[in-house]
Amino acid sequence: MNKKESRVRRAKKTRLKIAELGVKKLVVHKSNCHIYAQIIDETGTNVLVAFSTKSKDFGEAIKNGGNVESAKVVGKKIAEKAVAAGIKEVAFDRSGFRYHGRVKALAEAARETGLVF
Repeated sequence: MNKKESRVRRAKKTRLKIAELGVKKLVVHKSNCHIYAQIIDETGTNVLVAFSTKSKDFGEAIKNGGNVESAKVVGKKIAEKAVAAGIKEVAFDRSGFRYHGRVKALAEAARETGLVF
């Protein structure tokens, strides 16, 4: 089993539990250069809010999208967009990544800005 297959296997448990709960989910994906966040509805078919380091309004202040500072910006912006759209509570889907580093920074920034999970 390679690295990606292991991560996807770990993600299945979390996604099944979130599907049982029937709540909106904040999905995080990261690559070496970027980090992406989406809020998906209960059915798992519609993206309600999305933001990433590749978004146009990410800004020019942070050049590198693959660090903790950029993850904090993405967490803050996704939470602001979600609150503006009327979304307060979500379940956090870390997509099999460890709750450490960029994933943790994004989650904490989203919590500070107003999302509850």
